[in-house]
Amino acid sequence: MIHYEYPLSERIRTLLRLEDLFDRFDAYAASSDRHAHHAALLTLFEMAEVAARADLKSDLLQELDRQKAVLTALRGNPRVQGRTLETVLAAIEATHHGMYQLPGKVGQHLREDDWLMTVKQRAAIPGGMCEFDLPSYHHWLHQPAAERAGHLQRWLAPFSSIRAAVDIVLGLLRDSGQPELQHVEHGHYQRMLESRNPQLIRVTLIDTLPCVPEISANKYMLNIRFVHAGAGQMRTCTDQPIDFDLTFCTL
Repeated sequence: MIHYEYPLSERIRTLLRLEDLFDRFDAYAASSDRHAHHAALLTLFEMAEVAARADLKSDLLQELDRQKAVLTALRGNPRVQGRTLETVLAAIEATHHGMYQLPGKVGQHLREDDWLMTVKQRAAIPGGMCEFDLPSYHHWLHQPAAERAGHLQRWLAPFSSIRAAVDIVLGLLRDSGQPELQHVEHGHYQRMLESRNPQLIRVTLIDTLPCVPEISANKYMLNIRFVHAGAGQMRTCTDQPIDFDLTFCTL
């Protein structure tokens, strides 16, 4: 199955982007190839740019506080697994404490490193990171893989609390919805949202279906157009019926 997610707020859009960047960094950093470590460093720069939103940290702290209050009220509820609830509450408490201790803007440690900022500036120029442009970076790429990996993990470490908060908030958001099986005949799906006010819409398709959903939505209406996947003209999938799971998620 493939999940396609559509955020309906700028805050959730930012969290999804950060989640994707964290996952991408892990994949690149796990390799010993110097080109993969180059990609990991570029991903780190993207991460810092996305996380630099002035209100990101305060938004996450407020959301963690709100979720802690909601979950604490469930203590003693016979329909809730006590051990799981306490594990989640402990994770929220630890993450909140870690974020509260973060000084300044997220990613500030990268901006204070002159060498990294020089690399970042050259990275914005197409083909601008050759050895004749950045000999010191060329030297770094030829250090032992373990040494490069150590640097990457050290530069990533200050993001750990933000990453934990993103994982908690998105995890709770995704778990809030129940998938509903839907069926379309001619590649188009439309639905009034009424009083749902979702923050995230998830469309789940089998991975062998040669179609992808183009989702557009606001607080009143949801529209999904299924188009043929792959290169070429974007044509609506009108030649076969499509079954998919639709999930509305709200914190």
